[in-house]
Amino acid sequence: MSEIRELIAAGRGTIDGVELDFERCYRAVDSRDGRFDGWFYTAVTSTGIYCRPSCPAVTPKPENVRFYPSAAAAQRAGFRACRRCRPDAAPGSPEWDVRADVVGRAMRLISDGVVDRDGVPGLASRLGYTERHLHRMLVAELGAGPLALARAQRAQTARILIETTDLGLAEIAFAAGFGSVRQFNDTIREVFGSAPSGLRKQKRGPAPETGAIHLRLAYRPPLHAESLLEFLALRAVPGVEEADTTTYRRSLRLPHGTATVELTPTPGYVAALLRLSDVRDLAPAVARCRRLLDLDADPVAVDTALAEDEALAPIVAKEPGVRVPRSVDSFEMAVRAIVGQQISVAAARKVLTNLVPPGQALFPGPEEVLALPDEAFKMPSARRATIRALASAIAGGELDLDPGADREEAVRNLTRLPGIGSWTAGYVAMRGIGDPDSFLPTDLGVRRGAKALGLPDDPKALDAHAARWAPWRSYALIRLWRHA
Repeated sequence: MSEIRELIAAGRGTIDGVELDFERCYRAVDSRDGRFDGWFYTAVTSTGIYCRPSCPAVTPKPENVRFYPSAAAAQRAGFRACRRCRPDAAPGSPEWDVRADVVGRAMRLISDGVVDRDGVPGLASRLGYTERHLHRMLVAELGAGPLALARAQRAQTARILIETTDLGLAEIAFAAGFGSVRQFNDTIREVFGSAPSGLRKQKRGPAPETGAIHLRLAYRPPLHAESLLEFLALRAVPGVEEADTTTYRRSLRLPHGTATVELTPTPGYVAALLRLSDVRDLAPAVARCRRLLDLDADPVAVDTALAEDEALAPIVAKEPGVRVPRSVDSFEMAVRAIVGQQISVAAARKVLTNLVPPGQALFPGPEEVLALPDEAFKMPSARRATIRALASAIAGGELDLDPGADREEAVRNLTRLPGIGSWTAGYVAMRGIGDPDSFLPTDLGVRRGAKALGLPDDPKALDAHAARWAPWRSYALIRLWRHA
């Protein structure tokens, strides 16, 4: 467990009913270490604002400080967001990326906009719990229920649209997920201490490009951008995505329409250029881009744990901050995994290109795959049948591979489909569902990388050795692939 996680877990019930240790949190704020951003939020009673731990403002007196596990909890307690450090734009807590329990799954679904689209009943139904029980669990962990968490996200989405587009404020209100303009106005005033028009007056820089939204996606350093771009470029499907040494571009299929995105890693943030057919899709688009590049990870915790293995320590030191390249669409990733069985990456790209209908810039969804003729599948008939079985299970609601899915159940259901074994299911778990602890001991590249590092390359022996890398085996796997 990392130093930061120990800090958050230390002490019980000492601050507003949440497991945060005051002295440790206060020292973190005094150090202004950006690694703590997103783990907790600092509220100052004398000013009525809440900040990131790294806020450059003068450290408040201890008697004026309160700590909260989420921005929503700070807002619920009556604090407004700091305009200087913009705590609402901090990286998300790595806890919700790692955890496979109900709270972690709920946070990933809220981030993807499920509450805005389907309400709390829809979220509870997806998770298999009653609304009351779900509310109780989220309040216990985060100090706020699903509505408050979704409201905090709406406020952030609205601020982005106000400051980066020329959309009318009423249009922004509904695009951000608010039920009325009045609700939008009240929330913006409460969260940011300013009317929406005041936020627009504060925006700086050149006039935004029509139809484009420019964002800065924060992350915790270090970020080994080169490995991300290399990995994605090698596997890019022409017409759907492309990547070079600086930027990754692709199309997105979103709840209300389509979009394109350009992602350019820079020191301190990833510059994102989004073009949405429907601005209501801003929040899910951002969530999927962050998930793709693994931007909510805690690289220091991961690298520290992996470096305890003498075999991995040199490559961790050489390339700090290597992330797990994930996906923007779990069905697409599952198809990629099936196509990639026992063939090279280059050969898989050619096969996948044939699945994209001519003139279409989007990877086909389940229904479109089911409608494709046999000749579109340049593969053995058994593999074609597997892809169709996958598409049918997804379209029929029998299989859930979304980030909010139960990971163990998803893997079990995947392996029940004909033609899907442990390698395919593990690959989907890692890149499609976002499991940080998936490992593929039978993979040839993994075994070659292990052998090059002096580790056992026999699958059983390697799998046994990899147990010491838990809960970060997906990150170790990426490093073994790179070393191969």
